[in-house]
Amino acid sequence: KESKQKGLLPTILDELLSARKRAKKDMKSATDPMKKAVMNGRQLALKISANSVYGFTGATVGQLPCIPISASVTAYGRKMIDDTKNEVETQYTVANGYPADAVVIYGDTDSVMVKFGVKDVKTAMDLGLEAAEKITKTLFKKPIALEFEKVYYPYLLMNKKRYAGLYWTSPDKWDKMDAKGIETVRRDVCGLVRTVMSVCLRKILIERSVENAIAYVKSTISSLLQNKVDISLLIITKSLSGKSEDYANKQPHVELAARMHERDPGSAPVVGDRVPYVMIMAAKGAPAYLKSEDPIYVLENNIPIDFTWYLHNQLAKPLDRLFASIIPNTNVLLNGDHTRSVYKATPSTSIGIMRFAVKTLKCVGCKAQLPKGVKTLCSRCEEHGEEIYLEKLSKAETLEDRFSKLWTQCQRCQGSLHQDVICTSRDCPIFYMRKKVQKDLKENEHVIDRFNDW
Repeated sequence: KESKQKGLLPTILDELLSARKRAKKDMKSATDPMKKAVMNGRQLALKISANSVYGFTGATVGQLPCIPISASVTAYGRKMIDDTKNEVETQYTVANGYPADAVVIYGDTDSVMVKFGVKDVKTAMDLGLEAAEKITKTLFKKPIALEFEKVYYPYLLMNKKRYAGLYWTSPDKWDKMDAKGIETVRRDVCGLVRTVMSVCLRKILIERSVENAIAYVKSTISSLLQNKVDISLLIITKSLSGKSEDYANKQPHVELAARMHERDPGSAPVVGDRVPYVMIMAAKGAPAYLKSEDPIYVLENNIPIDFTWYLHNQLAKPLDRLFASIIPNTNVLLNGDHTRSVYKATPSTSIGIMRFAVKTLKCVGCKAQLPKGVKTLCSRCEEHGEEIYLEKLSKAETLEDRFSKLWTQCQRCQGSLHQDVICTSRDCPIFYMRKKVQKDLKENEHVIDRFNDW
């Protein structure tokens, strides 16, 4: 009992939580962005340290497990959330003189979210502060205390542990757009999903325009299916924690690592690395582990990417969760005129059975097959030859400008503007952008060279 002797774990927790409270206070008062970021990192580190005490007692394979302590923590946590919910919904009612009947809409671990039914942020904050103080006195004893933390307005609750909203700690202006458990903050999806979800949330929560969000989604899906999305946004990375036999089911990144080891053992990923991959076209019904491929290998060998896979396996579920409570039918996002035009890649002649195929020249303008002896333009495009030639020159100029900017960005990251870029970091999206532009430049140069015989 505390009245006889304070325990060791409560003493450790008191020190950690007091230190975190000081760090949060310093973070709130800091005006320098660097100091604010440092204080935020410190309070998060202290939070993890405090939480690890619970994990330390609950780990059956740990050094000093004590399951009754960890079980008690979760049991009391659930009870406190239930007690708080009942007290809030009993006290804050129209009958007791409040503007509306309060409703607890969500509770998780150590927090309770209450909808007070008021029309402005300041009133919600005042009621939140009042409720925290009143319920702490009514239900809890030290060191347990309810604290008012923030107001979310507007707030989008998708399901358990997945929500987003504008984060207010002052009634004057919102602090940031906050998202929990949504693909904007998850690493197991490609960059395109994170970008789409982030932009959609911004349009819905900040711009308050669902129509603009829907239009953006349709435009992005159309660009994806027409091969207008950069490969760097389609890369998925996963940690390699073992060999193929260590997994119950075959995983795309694990099987790819094995294939890369067969090609070049020196540069293949090893256990502990994060393996980047894209999903390529394969036979109908082929499992995902046969479709994964190294992005650089894909670029070098012109292997077609399976854009439909990205639509149905990466974008579909996150978009459905986001828009399900906003629009009556989420199918309009994934089906319609914007999905009818799909890019069909020309099979590469450098791998597989296509090595034995005879490649014929196509018209630079309309891509029609050219008759024997003609090397540049078909009869229909001949009269527009100058325009087509200038168009290709303009494209080359645009690509050169983009490559120059990416190259300079890599030089700056490397620390010198006077040396060649030697970085080959596969975790960096700029690396893949640079390689893609390099490849496009080379292809465009070959097209321009064909006009020498025109």
